[in-house]
Amino acid sequence: MNIKNIIEEKLSEVILNVYQLKDISLEVQENKTEFEGDFTVVTFPLVKQLKKNPETIGTELGQALTEQTELLESFNVVKGFLNVKVKNQFFIDNFSSVADDFDTIAKKNATVMIEYSSPNTNKPLHLGHIRNNLLGFSVAEILKEAGYDVIKTQIINDRGIHICKSMLAWEKFGKGETLHVTGTKGDKFVGNYYVKFDQEYKKEIAELVNQGIDEEQAKKEAPLMKEAQKMLLDWENGDEKVRNLWSEMNAWVYKGFNETYDRLGVDFDQVQYESNTYILGKDLIQEGLDKGILYQKEDGSVWCDLTDEGLDQKLLLRSDGTSVYMTQDLGTAVERFKQNDIKKLIYTVGNEQDYHFQVLFKILAKLGYAWADQLYHLSYGMVELPNGKMKSREGTVVDADDLMQEMHETAKVKTQELGKLESLSEEEKEISYEIIGQAALKYFMLKVDPKKKMLFNPAESIDFNGNTGPFILYTYARTQSLLNKANYQYKAVEKINFNTQEKELIMLLSNYKGIVEKAAELLSPALVANYLYDLVKSYNSFYQSNQILKLEDENVKQARLNLTDLTAKTIKKSLHLLGIKTVNRM
Repeated sequence: MNIKNIIEEKLSEVILNVYQLKDISLEVQENKTEFEGDFTVVTFPLVKQLKKNPETIGTELGQALTEQTELLESFNVVKGFLNVKVKNQFFIDNFSSVADDFDTIAKKNATVMIEYSSPNTNKPLHLGHIRNNLLGFSVAEILKEAGYDVIKTQIINDRGIHICKSMLAWEKFGKGETLHVTGTKGDKFVGNYYVKFDQEYKKEIAELVNQGIDEEQAKKEAPLMKEAQKMLLDWENGDEKVRNLWSEMNAWVYKGFNETYDRLGVDFDQVQYESNTYILGKDLIQEGLDKGILYQKEDGSVWCDLTDEGLDQKLLLRSDGTSVYMTQDLGTAVERFKQNDIKKLIYTVGNEQDYHFQVLFKILAKLGYAWADQLYHLSYGMVELPNGKMKSREGTVVDADDLMQEMHETAKVKTQELGKLESLSEEEKEISYEIIGQAALKYFMLKVDPKKKMLFNPAESIDFNGNTGPFILYTYARTQSLLNKANYQYKAVEKINFNTQEKELIMLLSNYKGIVEKAAELLSPALVANYLYDLVKSYNSFYQSNQILKLEDENVKQARLNLTDLTAKTIKKSLHLLGIKTVNRM
């Protein structure tokens, strides 16, 4: 429990004793005013109940806290705000308590499954996938730190019209080339044929339009699209030739994906494939028809009527018997709850799919699954660039691998300009460039509230000053340098008067677990990122304002080294929650 919580608890006791009011909690804030005091208590909520002015209430509460607790050294009341100065011993005890409990995790005895990434196998991962992966992975780590057991999962969209387009383009235009011959990374190789399909498809549409056919009709009548649709039907019917080509091209893609995941530093405990789950989805459709929950149109297509839920009618099975995405997602959800004892299932998917998940959850509830209310869509805003959103069909997408390499190169140029790594070997420098580049990318992505769309600016993200990953790494390296120079070893300090900067740092350090709990509740790594920035700013202020190594008072010196050590541990652990590694020298 941090000092703020202790004050809130004591205030509730005092309010009960003085005013006989139960279950009253007043807001306690860290004092940012010029008036003396560590914390400020807002008294206005009691004015109406007590029919007293806020100044009187503030004075009565200050006197009661002084008389009934060992908490206060002094207090003052300014315009109804009660400013309290806490006895120094509470800061000493609080620091010791935080340090002792730092590695303790209170287990929740509940398992949460989180899905992220879940790419299509017709193209490489791009900038949007990076936000998705970083967000999902970070939320998983935050949930673990908050005491949950976590299963990280993805479902690979390995079937459907998209992969048939790449397969067909390779058959028609590939002339038998393979990635082993071209040396191209597997996911890029297959993605190039997806782009090729789109280019040739557009030519066919233009040709048909020139013949006087309406453009919408031309899109349906274009020979390439008809062939791709036939290939999908052949796949579903188990055609051996189609299935073999599908297996081979998907294997190329998986190899490429895994290289990207390794560099990005994300992983998965389970992987599912839509090619396995879409059949289960079809079984559910039949079950829904049998129960009268779903209905079939004359053309054989199957629908769910959600108009009574304020939504529309949703297609679940096409007239030709092929599945849609909703069918597969129904099957996947059922399979996950059947195979795992999970309390909650979180889908990390962009906000363009908000409606899809509303419908998915409603249909599962209609089908009678009690766990439907344990499903949650972690919706996030799209990543945009100065020239707008990304489109993969035209091949103008910002490739994830290229972006990570660009971050590495930018980190290298920037650190060389600043002379940050001169004392390291060439191998150590390259490792550091990668860590700094990844820190810049990840921190910039995760410091933004997930619900907001964001503009990614590589140059801004790599700055060594301000609210950036490199600035936080630099502060961590500063703590390590200081602790190494001091040959630091922990020793308890019993009597010391902490100054303003030291108190601020202790208060921030004591907030760590509360921030993790809040971030786990809201599924928002941004809370951790912004807490981390506040902590780093506070430490730098403390570092610049206070002597440490040259101090003659060994007691004060030890206390400041202890503060530095716990700050370093908190920075490192917070960075870990964001998927970021540290460097000891910069």
